Amino acid sequence: MTEPYSHAQQLTRRHFFGRAARGIGTAALAALVDPSLLRANSDIVANERGVIRPLHRPPKAKRVIYLFQSGAPSQLDLYDYKPRLIEMNGKPMPESLTKGQRIAQLMGQPLNCVGTRFKFRRHGRGGAEISELLPNIASISDEIAIIRSMHTEAINHDPGVTLMQTGHQQAGRPALGSWISYGLGSENDQLPAFVVLASGFGQDQPLLSRYWGSGFLPTNHQGVEFRSGGEPILFVNNPEGITPAIRRRLLDGAREMNSRHLDAIGDPEIATRIASFEMAYRMQTSVPELMDISREPKHILDMYGAEPGKSSFANNCLLARRLAERDVRFIQLYHRGWDHHNNLPGDIARTSKVVDQPTAALIRDLKQRGLLEDTLVIWGGEFGRTPMNQGDSSNGNYGRDHHMKAFSLWMAGGGVRGGVTLGATDDFGYNVVEDPVHPNDFQATILHLLGIEHTRFTRRFQGRDYRLTDIGGEVVRKILA
Repeated sequence: MTEPYSHAQQLTRRHFFGRAARGIGTAALAALVDPSLLRANSDIVANERGVIRPLHRPPKAKRVIYLFQSGAPSQLDLYDYKPRLIEMNGKPMPESLTKGQRIAQLMGQPLNCVGTRFKFRRHGRGGAEISELLPNIASISDEIAIIRSMHTEAINHDPGVTLMQTGHQQAGRPALGSWISYGLGSENDQLPAFVVLASGFGQDQPLLSRYWGSGFLPTNHQGVEFRSGGEPILFVNNPEGITPAIRRRLLDGAREMNSRHLDAIGDPEIATRIASFEMAYRMQTSVPELMDISREPKHILDMYGAEPGKSSFANNCLLARRLAERDVRFIQLYHRGWDHHNNLPGDIARTSKVVDQPTAALIRDLKQRGLLEDTLVIWGGEFGRTPMNQGDSSNGNYGRDHHMKAFSLWMAGGGVRGGVTLGATDDFGYNVVEDPVHPNDFQATILHLLGIEHTRFTRRFQGRDYRLTDIGGEVVRKILA
């Protein structure tokens, strides 16, 4: 049989270095046969082969569920109560706060204060102030740590989401879930380490697949989008007329050709391709069972407000718990519908109602199953909303534009101290005045809880050692248990 590469070609300088690096591919292939062979190697480090062994510190969390509220929820109507702003409703915002500042699309418009229409109450032992729009989340306030002092440089949706998810506003870097998959590996060889579920609707910016892309990391670390309605994963099922036995033979043939290619040039991306094909084959049997929430007891479905066969945030929260039970490392839920530039009172009430019950149900369900202790749950968007009105304010209506200087999110479980409210903004909710937290600080804290020191977790690309937290990041220790 003719060899695919000539002897002369294999001896070129490029192929010499490529063959010298083929140990990476060999390790990946060994993991397909017996993943314990890879997990047992204590000498593998993050910037060489991707799995940190041993971890930098004992982890508090084993997995993450990130409930990303796409479009930027108004912190001033949900988590950051400002009586002074309500008193100043309709009056000009103090120029000392706004003069010379970047203020999204409000430039040239009257900068008038607009206070919330919704009532706030204190809840739990920690006295967290939470809006009447989120009664179920308020009931679990002793489980969550609210950070009211988030701030960002991003003033528009795409760079805002990109920064929160990748550590940098510029597209092309690996997502948070990809970094975690790369650093910790998978504990379930039937499912991806990084799973994405999406729901919601409205005028929000689109969800781009690069938000869960692997960037310059191997492609087997990118997020895999599951769907709670219809075909669970696009293009994974066999086409009509292709039986599992035929599919197996096709994969075996492709693996043999790819293995020869890998042996010849040592490109680790070829090993990634082999692993991806094998994972897709295994998912054909594991995913349908996972996605069938009709097997859940009625009281669990009712607790979440989930309806089998439909696509919804409630279904996705229940699926997130099922994925956590199966040791999926990073579970990312995106819910659209928070971009309220006008008609905010009516729209935020509808969106809050959709997410409030299933979010609280997820926390309670994880806790009753003993999973909350080692599962980190996050709820929040890409930035905040302005304390100034946007759009028509007649009849008690108002809207809010993008606000990068202050917003809120919360974390629970996995080493987080519940019942805590961290940070504060000024009387108008305009600037952070206490315990500021940048997205890179937030990301450093997530890695810390997973046992990873963010400054030591790097990947060399184009001559530079990159990390999730870019050149910043400090662990937010005040919320740690």
